[in-house]
Amino acid sequence: MKPTLIMVGADKGGVGKTTVARALLDYLASHNVIVRAFDTETPRGTLQRFHPGITEVVDINQTPDQMRILDTLNTSQVKVTLIDTRAGALASSLAALRDVGFLEAAKAGDFNFVLFHILGPSIASLSEINETAPFVTDAHYFLVKNYVNDSTFFDWDPATLQTYFGKVKNASEVTIPKLNAMAYEQVELAGTPLSTFVADKTASGDPANHSFTLRGYVRTWQNKNADEFNRIRLLDLVNGRA
Repeated sequence: MKPTLIMVGADKGGVGKTTVARALLDYLASHNVIVRAFDTETPRGTLQRFHPGITEVVDINQTPDQMRILDTLNTSQVKVTLIDTRAGALASSLAALRDVGFLEAAKAGDFNFVLFHILGPSIASLSEINETAPFVTDAHYFLVKNYVNDSTFFDWDPATLQTYFGKVKNASEVTIPKLNAMAYEQVELAGTPLSTFVADKTASGDPANHSFTLRGYVRTWQNKNADEFNRIRLLDLVNGRA
């Protein structure tokens, strides 16, 4: 199995990139795909709070931490690696991947590279595509509308959309739907993986007594996410079949 690097990021804060990273980890785990994760929100990681067993906090701008991620892609028994980039660090993280030769290696077929670019609900967010476009010509590049926090996206005019999307010929859209506000709040407070909340368990595996109703909302949201990830053939991507 060829090593796969999944990067989740944005150059704008508050767009819910860690929520998307958690949804991805939950989906892959539900299909028995083992993943290791790196949280670049140093020194205190957000993703690590929900997935402490598989997540390390790193500073992707520091060479030793870059080595911890990239030098082990081939040697680790876990062949899928997810990086949750800190707010505002997507372009700089991609530049680091370019400078160390990872993007060239991905182009040569040594690695699978998948990028989920979380867009904000304003046209200014589209300008981020200008910065990322030079780095993603050989990546599986997904532009994500994340409605989970009740974001209201502007109505993208087709001509304006093409101006930006046309710069990346391999770009595809992914939509993360809204999650019921109370359910979102409770799953945040629980501090566990989504599937653990739905199973009504604590992080230690004890009964949690979460609301049946709120667990149902989260389960429905998970299923909608799974439909999107199935549509883009995410499992095929991480297994090198797409």
